[in-house]
This record gives sequence, C-alpha cells and structure tokens, in this order.
Amino acid sequence: MKPTKSLMRKSHFLGTKIRNLRKRNHLTMEDLSSRCVRLDPESAPSVSYLSMIERGKRVPSVAMLEVIASVFQKQPDWFLDDVPEEQAITPNKGSRGGIDGMALEPSFLFSNDILQIAIPEMLSQTGTTGRQFAHLLIRAHQEHHQNHFPDLERAAEEIGQKRMPLSIDELMEIIGRFGVKLKWFERAPSDIHTTIGATSKGVTTSFFEPPHTLHLNEILKQFPTRLKYDLAVHIGHCVLHNKDGLKSIMRVGGHDSDLVDEHGNAAVQSSTMDQQDILHAWRDFESSFFAGALLCPKVPFRQLLDRHGYEIAVNKMIDVSASVAMRRMTAVSPYAHWHYFDAYAPGKLKAVYRGNGIPLPWGNMRAVEDPCQHWAVFRMINQPAKGTSAQISILNVGNEPRIYCCESVKVKDLAGNSHVLCAGIDLNPAIDAQGGDSLTLADDLRRICVAGGGSAKMPIKIQDDLMSVARILNINWIERGIYNDARLICSRGAACPREPSCYEPLQSLI
Repeated sequence: MKPTKSLMRKSHFLGTKIRNLRKRNHLTMEDLSSRCVRLDPESAPSVSYLSMIERGKRVPSVAMLEVIASVFQKQPDWFLDDVPEEQAITPNKGSRGGIDGMALEPSFLFSNDILQIAIPEMLSQTGTTGRQFAHLLIRAHQEHHQNHFPDLERAAEEIGQKRMPLSIDELMEIIGRFGVKLKWFERAPSDIHTTIGATSKGVTTSFFEPPHTLHLNEILKQFPTRLKYDLAVHIGHCVLHNKDGLKSIMRVGGHDSDLVDEHGNAAVQSSTMDQQDILHAWRDFESSFFAGALLCPKVPFRQLLDRHGYEIAVNKMIDVSASVAMRRMTAVSPYAHWHYFDAYAPGKLKAVYRGNGIPLPWGNMRAVEDPCQHWAVFRMINQPAKGTSAQISILNVGNEPRIYCCESVKVKDLAGNSHVLCAGIDLNPAIDAQGGDSLTLADDLRRICVAGGGSAKMPIKIQDDLMSVARILNINWIERGIYNDARLICSRGAACPREPSCYEPLQSLI
C-alpha cells in the first residue's frame, strides 16, 4: 500500500521520531523490523526500508505506520502531528548505569598505597576472606558495566560460530580440539555445613587438572544441562587462559563453593588479600560468562527471547538450565536495567547481579537478622507460588520510590538442594523513556499499597501505564505481574515502609 498524499504532507518529523523512539528503547533496526514482522508480516518494513524511513527518504504506508506505532504503543497520529520533540530522545552515551559509586574525599586517603595497606586490615577485622572480597570486586565491575563484555562475547562466538543449541557431542568435539582428555569419576553429594550454620548437600561436578585432563563426575550424565555448562566453562578456561596451570574446580550446593577443594574438603581461608585470590576469582568469572555466551550466543538468543516475550521457559527450547538462560537475559537484552539472584535457604545468595542498582535483599557474605519477607525470592523459598510468580514491587532506593518487576522460579540443583532463581528489571527508566513521570507514578502506587496494609491491586490507570511499558519492552511476565497485587518491599526490616511495620518489635529495640 502506497502512502497517501495526506500522510506525505505530515511526515516532516516522522523518521526522526521513529529513530528517537527506537534508540531510547535500545533497539537496533533489526530488532524493530523483527518486532513489526511478528505483528504483521505483510505490512512490516524491512531493515533497509526502515533505514530509509528514518533518514526521510521514504514514507511508510498507513498500514506500515500502524504496525510501527503498535510496537511503541503510540497512536499513528503522534508521528504525524508536525510537532518536533523538545529534545532528541537518544540514549546516554556515557556510563551504562549500574551500581553507583561515591566520591571519596579527601582523595589522598584513597591512594593505591594507602588502600593496599588498609584493605587487608579491613578484611581481618570484618572476617571477610580474600576470596570473598575478590568476588565482591568482580561483581561491582560486572554491575558497573551492566554485563557488557564484548571481548568475551566475541571469543565465544569464534568458538561456537553462533550455533544454538549446541549439543553435548558438539561441546565434547570442541574441547577435544584443545587436546583435553576426559576422565570420569564417581562421587555422590555429601553434607556441607555452611558459614551461616545450615546444612546442605554439595558435590564436585568437575575439575580441570593441568596440563590436559578434565575430570567429570558420573552424576553429570543424569543432568545434561549441567554437563553442557561445565563443558562450556572448561572450554572457556582453555580459550581464555590457555590451560595455564590453574586448577579449575566446579561444585554445586547451597554452600560457599569456593571454600572446598575437589575432594569436598574445607579449604584453608585467609582474610589477607592474596594475588591468587583475585586471579582465581576473575578467571572463574570470565569462564562462566564465556560459557553463557557459548551456549546462548547474543544475537540468536536475543531473537529467541524476543519471539517468546522473555519467558523463562525458553531454556527448554535450547536445552540449557534456567539459571544460564536468566543470567544471559541480563546480558543480551536491549534494556539495560536488570537484576538476578540465585537464593538458597535460609539466607544465602549464591549469585548476585544488580545492573539496575537494586539493594540486596540480604547479605551474600553473611546472614542478616531482618530480611524483608515480601521479596518474591523470599516467598518462593518459603512456599512455591501458585500460578505465575511475577511480582510488581515498590522499593525506596536513595529516598526515591522505584517500581521493579521480577519473575522467580524454584528449582533443584543436582545435589538435591532447592533454590530460587529470580530475574527482574527496574521499570522507572522505561516509564521515563516513554515520557512518563516514574517517581510520581511510583509514589502514587506506594501510597495505595500503604493504605492497603502493604499490598494492593493497582488502579486501572496505573495498570494501563505499566501495560504500555510492558508491551514496548516485550516482557510477558511484566504483564502478568500487573494483574497481581503490587507489594511494598524494603532492603532491611529497619526501613519497613508498611504501616504498621512488619518489624515493630525489632524497631522498638533500635
């Protein structure tokens, strides 16, 4: 269908508006074209035609404009009102966001020389091990960059050629190219006493023994997704670190997995900062990220997520674990403001990622006495959710209310421990990107929840506002969360926003 003369007369700012909307939602032209194809294959623009529309060299047909408008939850007339936007809607090319730091003054106290003296003393006094501190440093680095590591992505793509899914046989063939010999061993899960006083099952799944032997636990044959992950991690070790002599040990269980050796024996821990702690922790991270990128290559996995509305169940389509799929969501999504938790009872976070700056629901180095029980991850640990676990939450962060949505799933690791995987996003940036006022909307929702005793059904107007954002982001579980009660949550009981507080006895002692 050709554009009408009326459409052509009103198209002065059409291309610019489409480009600005696409960029502020972090969509490539390929992303936008494929989204249009799923809505209406007959009227959807190709990538090349979309490029010409944005540059003002072509005017879309009425039907094509309606499809593009539907992707961005706009009325077609909005693109044709001949009113330029007050400012270009383009992404901030500075920091990608993530966890904010703070200015440290006077700056001379934070010189390298002083920090090298002070950090070991701090670790000794707090009981934090050197390995734990190394993981904290790496997590801060990961969150600051919002899981954006293009060099690791490229390394994985070179090896896997962006194939998805990769079979166990294909992974075995890849690891064989590096001259690695496989040796199987038998070891059943055993009881592990954790640092927070609980008992769980733990088991060594694999370990690489220099110079070229990979030991695999026979139990992995019963868990093909875990076997694929272990193989992918060790391939990463070969590719990135050239099998340089580090003994890479992989375990599962709700314990401090870096505190044991491949035989399940407690490793000697030190509160001093050792260079090997940093090196081991960094290479563990690199190999793990590589494994995710190898099993879920960025472009094909992003396209799969987009086709299925970011449902967690896509992991079954490519035969990877839910944890691998959920962690990769945070890295491949065009929306940057994600978080991810892997939680074991009663209060252990085995994995944490906070590219959106959300506070921790509990400490992942030691237990806290007053965790908020209204976080979805807590409720799922204590009792499985019926139906969808999607939850809209309102949380004060830096004295500003923020709206989060998450989807959680309760699973068992191959040692038999139940744990909860939780992936979520911060909705405030998405609301603002569409021209809304996220702080006002979040504060309105907070007041409604306070009046409802801490949770409440959202008014139709707020539901509609969030539904529009959910459809632009193309994340199905946000839509499901909108129809559940919104919940007030806090980072610690002492900051409980509910009236009356969930922690009145505790707060009376403060």
